[in-house]
Amino acid sequence: MRMGRVALVALAVAAISGCGDRHTGALTAAQEKQFADEGVLRRADDLDFRYTSDPRGRNERWENRRASIVVTKSTILIHKNAKVGLEITPAARRDLSVDRSADRVRIHSGRGQSEEVWSFVPPSDAPGWTTDIRSVIKSTKSASTR
Repeated sequence: MRMGRVALVALAVAAISGCGDRHTGALTAAQEKQFADEGVLRRADDLDFRYTSDPRGRNERWENRRASIVVTKSTILIHKNAKVGLEITPAARRDLSVDRSADRVRIHSGRGQSEEVWSFVPPSDAPGWTTDIRSVIKSTKSASTR
């Protein structure tokens, strides 16, 4: 009987601690309104991203991160709930690009040691995701200064 209670408590603790931190797509009401006003083109929650800093450099580091992505007509947001991983808006001035290899989409931000890459496999239509992300990048200030 005691072992049954211990197992039940352990199962409950595992369920509570494991489920709550896996969802990454929560946005504030203001963000939801902003994105609705801008026109959401693509949205995917709870994806596995490969984050790489200083790619091809001496200090290259990478890690897998669980996050969500929203692509509107003018914004790209990679986030874990309120925590922003990458935000691209029309005011962005850093080097930005996107490329695709098979179903994997890679968003490059920055240059040299400050470059970072957010790589992910979208739930469907990798070519469409790449086209929509490229469209946002082309509308930034960094694109107009090249």
